Amino acid sequence: METVSISTPQQTLRRLTIIVAIQWMGATLGLPLLPLFLEHRGGTPSVIGIIMSAFFVAGIITQFFLGHLADKFGRRPVLLLSLVAYGFASMTFLLPVSAPWFALTRAVQGASAGAIEVASMSAVASLFTEEQRGRAVSRILAAQLFGIAIGPVAGVLVSVNQLGIAFFITGLISLLAAVVTYNTNLGDKEYDPTPLPRMQWNSQLIGALFAASAGGLTVGVYEACWSLLMHAHHATTLEIRLSWTMFALPWVILSRFGGWLADHANRRFIGLAGLLNGAFFLSLYPHIHNNVVMLFVGSLESIGASLCLPSISSLMSQGAVDRELSRRQGLYTTSNTAALALGAGVSGFLFTVNAALPFTLVAIISSLLALTTVWWWRNVRGNISHAS
Repeated sequence: METVSISTPQQTLRRLTIIVAIQWMGATLGLPLLPLFLEHRGGTPSVIGIIMSAFFVAGIITQFFLGHLADKFGRRPVLLLSLVAYGFASMTFLLPVSAPWFALTRAVQGASAGAIEVASMSAVASLFTEEQRGRAVSRILAAQLFGIAIGPVAGVLVSVNQLGIAFFITGLISLLAAVVTYNTNLGDKEYDPTPLPRMQWNSQLIGALFAASAGGLTVGVYEACWSLLMHAHHATTLEIRLSWTMFALPWVILSRFGGWLADHANRRFIGLAGLLNGAFFLSLYPHIHNNVVMLFVGSLESIGASLCLPSISSLMSQGAVDRELSRRQGLYTTSNTAALALGAGVSGFLFTVNAALPFTLVAIISSLLALTTVWWWRNVRGNISHAS
C-alpha cells in the first residue's frame, strides 16, 4: 500500500525538528522554578519529589505501549494526540489547585513527551533509508538537546508567579504543533487490520538497549549530582549554568557530523567509542577542582556524545520492518529513561557517602555495559555505505 504523501521526507524532518525542540523547551522551561511554584501551592519536599519524578515514571510505563499503538494504528495519530494531551496538561498549571494535583499533570506530560519521541524517531527511521538515517536522526537529537538547553535558560527570565502563564503558552504552542502534524507525513501506511509482526530480537537491537542503558546511567549521575559537585567545588551559580551551555553547544554544532559518520563510517566502533568516552569523563570530573577547566572538559565530553548517538540510534532500527519501528524505539527510550531514573536515584545517596563515589562507580558499570556491545554487534554490519 502507498504511503500518504502529505509532506516530503525533508519537509517532515524540518517540521519534526521544530516540534521536538519546542516540546523539550516547554518540558524544561519550569525546571529552575517548578519546585518553588509547587511549594507555593502547599507542596512539601516529599510531595514535590513525587511530582517531579512523575514525568519520568509515566514515560517508563507508557513508551513501549505507545510504540505498539503507533505500529498498529500509525505514528501520526499517536503524535497528534500526544501533542494535544501535552498542550492541555501544560495549561492546567493555571488552575487554582493544590500541589498534589500537579502529579497528574506531570504524568500526562511525561507520557506525552515519551510518545512524541517514539513517534518522531520512528517516523525518521521509516522515511529515510538506512544509508541516510544517521544524518536524519542527528537532526532530531540536536533538536532535543537544543530545547533542553534553552528551556531552563528561558525559565530563569520568568518569575514563580508567572510560571503558570509560561506553561499555558507552551501548551498553546503544542496545540499549534498538533495542527501542523495533521498535514505531515510520518511514513504511515494505510491501516492494516492484520496482527503486528513479531518484533525481531536481533543482536543490533539488544546491543542498542545495552548502549541506551549505559548512556542513561551516566546522564542520571549528572541529573542528581552535577550541581552538587560543582557547588562542592565552590562554583558560582553562573558557572553551574554555563557548564550546561558549554556541554550543549558542541553537541548542537557537531550533531550533523555525527549523523554523517553514522552513514559513512563503522557505526559499531563509533557507538562503543562514544560510550567509553562518556564513562571516562564521568570518572574524571570529581578530580578536577578548577571550575573553568570543568567547563571546557564538559565541552570535550560533549563532542564524543554528539558523534556516537546517531550511530547507536541507527543500529537500533537497522534491519527492522516498518511495523516494528515504533516498538523498537519505545523499548530503546524506555531502557534509557529507566536507567536514567535509576542512576539519578542511587547517585544522590552515594554522593552523601563520598562525592566521587557515584561518578566512579557508574563509570565502571557504564563501561561494562558498553563493552557488551562488542559481543552483541560482532556480526552486525557497521559500514552501511559499503553495503553491496
